[in-house]
Amino acid sequence: MKLIEGFDSNYRYILVAARRARQLQGGAPPVIDTGSRKPCRIAQDEIKAGKVKWLIPEIPKLPGVAASETLDKVFLEDA
Repeated sequence: MKLIEGFDSNYRYILVAARRARQLQGGAPPVIDTGSRKPCRIAQDEIKAGKVKWLIPEIPKLPGVAASETLDKVFLEDA
């Protein structure tokens, strides 16, 4: 399957479309005019029209990794 423009994977596209469809099912109004009444199709049309914005959340670092990086910075700056 071809990647949808603007997405790094088809899996991410499905996640974004599913989340938007759930918002529509919960009462959120569609942001585009579409002939469809199905939330999944409306969500896909909104994504295709570029009306749905998404963001990849930053994964927090484990405490040990953060501490190690901090120590590396300190020691490299002193050298």
